[in-house]
Amino acid sequence: MKPLLVATHNAGKLKEIQAILGDDAELRTMADYPDVAEVVEDGDTFEANAIKKAVEVCEATRMVTLADDSGLEVDALDGAPGVYSARFAGKDATDEANNAKLLGLLSNIPEDQRQARFRCVIAVVVPGQQPKTASGAWEGHIVDTPAGDNGFGYDPLFFSPAHGTTSASLQSEEKNCASHRGQALRAAKSIILDAIQD
Repeated sequence: MKPLLVATHNAGKLKEIQAILGDDAELRTMADYPDVAEVVEDGDTFEANAIKKAVEVCEATRMVTLADDSGLEVDALDGAPGVYSARFAGKDATDEANNAKLLGLLSNIPEDQRQARFRCVIAVVVPGQQPKTASGAWEGHIVDTPAGDNGFGYDPLFFSPAHGTTSASLQSEEKNCASHRGQALRAAKSIILDAIQD
C-alpha cells in the first residue's frame, strides 16, 4: 500500500481524516515535505482550490495526494465567508478574529435567519492521472455565544439542529459522522483506497 500525502498543515483537519480512514491508510503531511512551496488557493470555488492544491503537491512530490478545501457558507451573507473562511478577517487571521468578524456582520440578523452550512470538497490525485473529487455539506445555523472546545475554526458558533448543540460541543465520533469533511471523506474513501493500492 502506498502512503497518502494529505496536503495540509492543519492538525485538526488531519485528526479528522485519520479518525475516518483509520488504519486503512498511512498518512504523510506537508510537515514531511518542508521544501514544497505553499499552494496559493485562488480559486473561486472549494472544488477549484482542492484540485489545484492536490495537483500541485502531487506534481512536486510524486505522491498520491489528498487535498481538501472547506469552509462556511452563511445565507444571510450571500454565501460568505465561503472560500475565504480561513482568512475572513485577513491574511493569517486567527479563529477568534474570524469568529468575531462573522458575529459582527450578523449582529443585526436574528438567529432564526442565520442558516449556514459547512461545505467540503476533497480531491485525490495519483501521479499521471486526472484528479477525482467528492464532497459533503452539513446544514445548521450560527449562534451568538460560542460553545464547546472540541473543534477549530467556526465550530463553536455552528449549531447543528440534528444534535441540539454546536459542532465544537460534539464528541469527535459524533462530529465525524455528521460533518461536511466526514461526509466527503466517506464519499472519497473508495477513491482513496483505489489510489493507494499497490
